[in-house]
Amino acid sequence: MSRFFVITITSCLAILHPPAVMAGVKSGQFINPISDVAWQEIFPIKIAGLTVMGASGNYDTPDPASAPLCVCPAPPPAFYRVGIPISFWEPARLIETVATPYYFPFLGAGFSLASTRGFLSGKNQSLSDDQPEQSSFAQAHYLIFPVWALLDLLTDFVCVENSGFDVAYITEIDPLWQDDELAFIIQPEALLFANPFAQMACMADSVAANAGTPLAPLFWCVGSGGSAYPMTGHVDDDNLIQANATIAARLIYKLARELLICDTGLNLCSCTPTPIWHKPNYKLHAMRPAVRKKAWPIGKSAFFYGADLNPPYRNSKGPGDEFLWMVFRKRACCAF
Repeated sequence: MSRFFVITITSCLAILHPPAVMAGVKSGQFINPISDVAWQEIFPIKIAGLTVMGASGNYDTPDPASAPLCVCPAPPPAFYRVGIPISFWEPARLIETVATPYYFPFLGAGFSLASTRGFLSGKNQSLSDDQPEQSSFAQAHYLIFPVWALLDLLTDFVCVENSGFDVAYITEIDPLWQDDELAFIIQPEALLFANPFAQMACMADSVAANAGTPLAPLFWCVGSGGSAYPMTGHVDDDNLIQANATIAARLIYKLARELLICDTGLNLCSCTPTPIWHKPNYKLHAMRPAVRKKAWPIGKSAFFYGADLNPPYRNSKGPGDEFLWMVFRKRACCAF
């Protein structure tokens, strides 16, 4: 799978940019879906409203699987089907946030195009010449990675996604990701929250995310990461780990806004479009530059998971400043 993906991407880039496809390529280590995934984060598992397999200390959020039976629409002549509600956390997506354009931590390899390197590269920079505050910028990739299907596990279970690996979205080719003003096209409501009062409300979301569950009504906040707007790769934070976690969260919100993804935890019968995201239904766990065996809700402070995650030296897992996040999404399903 990985060899086919590398060959395909290399061929496409070689056609588009023949002189400099492989210039200055970074290298790292391909992820191991068995040892690198925090498997205990799939818990708790609830069936018919009862927790049959719990996990002490795991982040969880309320879901609709609280009744003994569920009823969903069905094609005629049945029109309805009766099932048993089930909920759990599904490791199904990966998000890469990278300082090097076209670098894929999932593969431990990438492509460096000389013609776009400076414009698309991630960095830390001063917000102004007379202030010490810093901002961060990174590109992001959204990968379909249904671990259970790839490992050929639970493939006959209706509540588990049965698909293959795919690179669903890369921001290097998205002009809305590079420019805060251009992103206004898909986020006109950002004007309502560009004031001190709305941003001060994010303090409450930060406290809630660090203490337990993010506040869904404060959809313009990413907890300790600050604002969810603009939906771009620019974050007013010089802490690279916190900034990259915020960028990963923003990509989820951006794709939800563009109706490219839906929420699997809101409805037992279908995946629900959420142009205004429901952030409590997602949690992230870091897999690169180092592996963390714990997943955290959107907006959790990097203080709890950032120690030695991005060391100033290159470690055995690959180069620094290139992050890979496993997305655990809440899955609620009417099994029949």
